[in-house]
Amino acid sequence: MLPASIQITGELLSGEEVQDICQRLQEDVVRLLSVRGCQLSDVAFQQVCFCVASSRSLAQLNLNLGVVSSLSRTNQLAQALSSNQSLQALFLHGSPLLDAGLVTLNPALSSHPALLSLDLGDCLLGDEALRLICGLLPPDGNKSGLRELTLSANPGISSRGWARLSVAVSHSSQLRVLNLDYNPLGDQIAGMLAVSVASSRTLEVLDLEGTGLSNQSAQVFLDMVQNYPTSLRVLVLSENSISAELQQQISDLLSEGEEEEEAPPPPPGPAPNNTLWPIRDKYQPIRDKYQPPAWLAHSNSSPQMVFLTSGVGESLLAETEM
Repeated sequence: MLPASIQITGELLSGEEVQDICQRLQEDVVRLLSVRGCQLSDVAFQQVCFCVASSRSLAQLNLNLGVVSSLSRTNQLAQALSSNQSLQALFLHGSPLLDAGLVTLNPALSSHPALLSLDLGDCLLGDEALRLICGLLPPDGNKSGLRELTLSANPGISSRGWARLSVAVSHSSQLRVLNLDYNPLGDQIAGMLAVSVASSRTLEVLDLEGTGLSNQSAQVFLDMVQNYPTSLRVLVLSENSISAELQQQISDLLSEGEEEEEAPPPPPGPAPNNTLWPIRDKYQPIRDKYQPPAWLAHSNSSPQMVFLTSGVGESLLAETEM
């Protein structure tokens, strides 16, 4: 049987639908399971976690927008992750985890053999959670770590916490994408991140949208890309008090660097399957990020048409050869 993608958004899941999800997971035919914004009973959530634990095909699990709504569910997810060996991407954006939730999840996250991408945006995290997350970015010479990390909209993290992350990013041998949008970072933390970017040999994308930056931060990044070699290819500075001219100068320089240099070889470890990765839920402070409920079709036919909807109302129609 060919790999399948199950994607459901904003639905109240019936017992029959949960049974169908579990059956497909047990048959090892599901590579992407997304139930973002869905409502399901505690018993149903436990059943899904039990099947996630034993699945050998599941590469991406999207539980965004409040599906993991309690500490008991966090415990069940942690137990599932402890047994699962295949998952490469975990999306928990908009889950009220708090630091206690990260303490619960951390042993499973840090020991998972395949996890490459983690979305913890808008999860009410603080400094203790960030300290644990830094452990998922091991320095050169240690075990492999995350390649993509999203920490959008976690205003409870202090300057000290962000400074700790900056140090971890400087020494990470794996991280390629870091999304910190809509955190109150300010120019001081941005300066630390600029040093991290200059030190990193792998970081290619840094999202600092809506983080309280000024032209002072932009000038630091401009000086960095003008005068120092960097792996950075995308720097997002929109929704800040930064002139359009400075943003364009930085963008132009990064584009020139991408044209001149060949892409570095991928770091060691399992290669991620990017063909089905969902669009991340980009935090929006004004617009409602929840979308109208809609069943997203899934089948075992080939090729497979998958309609993906992001948290800002954008959509992508992707045809994936399975």
